[in-house]
Amino acid sequence: MTNKSENYDLEKRTAGFSEEAIVFAKQIKRDVVNTPMISQFVRSATSVGANYCEANGTSSRKDFKNKIYICKKEAKETKYWLQMIAKANPELKDTCRKLWKEIHELTLIFSKIILTLEGKK
Repeated sequence: MTNKSENYDLEKRTAGFSEEAIVFAKQIKRDVVNTPMISQFVRSATSVGANYCEANGTSSRKDFKNKIYICKKEAKETKYWLQMIAKANPELKDTCRKLWKEIHELTLIFSKIILTLEGKK
């Protein structure tokens, strides 16, 4: 069981999402439709955490904000690929829905960070 403070450690949370995405991607059957979607999904899903780690290492507020924008963009793309994978693989719909919910929450968090940085609460 994770404690409540771990829910707010975005580096751990985004890394955990990336790990779940990788495990999920390995379960999807490879065919002419799925193979390119799997590739795009894995790229965007793992990019969220990688860019968040980069954001935490930035030296300026402007660079941090830019990296958070990228996190949000990649999270939105990941939601798209989950939707397409669910459509192409109805048997995976429940897992897609679970992953979609988590990446949606991360999208909302990144949106809130951006609004806060812009001074809009």
